[in-house]
Amino acid sequence: MKRRDLTLIVALIIGVAFSAPLAFAEDMTAKDLVEEARERIVTISVADAKAMFDKGGVLFLDVRTEKEYKKGHIPGAMNIPRGLLEFRIAKMIPDRNASIVVYCRIGARSSLATYTLVRMGYRNVKNMDGGWRAWAKAGYPVE
Repeated sequence: MKRRDLTLIVALIIGVAFSAPLAFAEDMTAKDLVEEARERIVTISVADAKAMFDKGGVLFLDVRTEKEYKKGHIPGAMNIPRGLLEFRIAKMIPDRNASIVVYCRIGARSSLATYTLVRMGYRNVKNMDGGWRAWAKAGYPVE
């Protein structure tokens, strides 16, 4: 075997042995994933979200399903179901500095979606605690 071939084989073995493996966590539940996301995002109260709504200049992003969205949503809110978020967000909201408030039904899906947006480089994104349910219960405007 030529020295160059041996060097290549050794380099490959070292590269494989010391490469960072994907982080896999055993026994994580959906609740665990949501809690992990919540530790890494900004969450605001429904009252703070309403104040932002009243002031204007903020996009509300509903990450519920299209069927849920059609039953009622925050006026002017955009709908991108969480399962399609990564594929549609850049086209629908290309400005990664846009002020965005994300919500779902109760706040779990929106926590995951907010964390995804943060990881994708969106810099001014917040999760609305309590979601659609809290907004509607407070008697705030709905469409």
